[in-house]
Amino acid sequence: MRNIIRKSNTNAIAGVAFFIAVILTLLSCEKEVKINLDSGEPRLVVEGAIETGLPPYVFLTKSIGYFATIDLNTLQNSFVHGAKVTVSDGSRSVDLIEYTVDTGSGYKFSFYTIDTAGGNFFVGQVNKYYTLRVEYEGKVYEAVTKIPEPTALDSVISVQPDAPFDKEKFPQARQIRIYFKDPDTMGNYVRYYTRRNSEPYYPGLNATYSDEIINGTQFETTLPLGEPQSQVYDADSSGIGYVGDTVTLKWCAIDKASYSFWSTYEFSLGTIGNPFSTPIKVKTNISNNGLGIWAGYGAVYKTIILE
Repeated sequence: MRNIIRKSNTNAIAGVAFFIAVILTLLSCEKEVKINLDSGEPRLVVEGAIETGLPPYVFLTKSIGYFATIDLNTLQNSFVHGAKVTVSDGSRSVDLIEYTVDTGSGYKFSFYTIDTAGGNFFVGQVNKYYTLRVEYEGKVYEAVTKIPEPTALDSVISVQPDAPFDKEKFPQARQIRIYFKDPDTMGNYVRYYTRRNSEPYYPGLNATYSDEIINGTQFETTLPLGEPQSQVYDADSSGIGYVGDTVTLKWCAIDKASYSFWSTYEFSLGTIGNPFSTPIKVKTNISNNGLGIWAGYGAVYKTIILE
């Protein structure tokens, strides 16, 4: 018995010694690693659109470095000035001009749209293709989009938010529920926006959908109301209105390229701050290494008062 105990103690001591040796080896291999990340050259960022019945508009900015300090001055200085911006519908072309708007708080933002004083312009039409061309600093950027036929909505009603929302805590909280028949052809994509009372139109938290699963079916779903992207998400207040609010739904048909951009963009927003998320590249339809989207929107509107 004494020999067995002695042998057991010897094995235990040997095991501990081996463990300590491994730790010391790892510690001796420790080396300070310094990674210098290149901020990269600024790239042109496009956010442009043309909608049924409305003229085209384009925001042009330069990309901001990942580690750059972002404030209102940084954003204001990112706007691109003096670009030549042209939109063509296949038979006519129109040059957009730059406008600068003073926000009243000491900051300005710029965008390009039609010359409101001139007569040479057109508005978006369903099932037409539109080409955007941007000339800036010796480079040419192009993109093509289509305004698809929108899917008609059968009805829009107000409902209490779905679980796990606390309905007892906020009994007058409301969202909207839509009913529609999806066309029996694959490849229908939508993006929605809502306007609450006199607010601007904002997209929902996840506002972009395809008919990959619901193709050709009678479909219904509840839609959270849109919110400014700067607003911090709150499970008890985000995406809701209240009884008596006037809400307008902007229901837009978009093409595949626009869907790819907005769906990957929304996914990337949802992963911010999550170290375990899967990296994703936001897709773009802008040529020449540009970023952003040139999108066509086949829009229909529906206004209701939340009950």
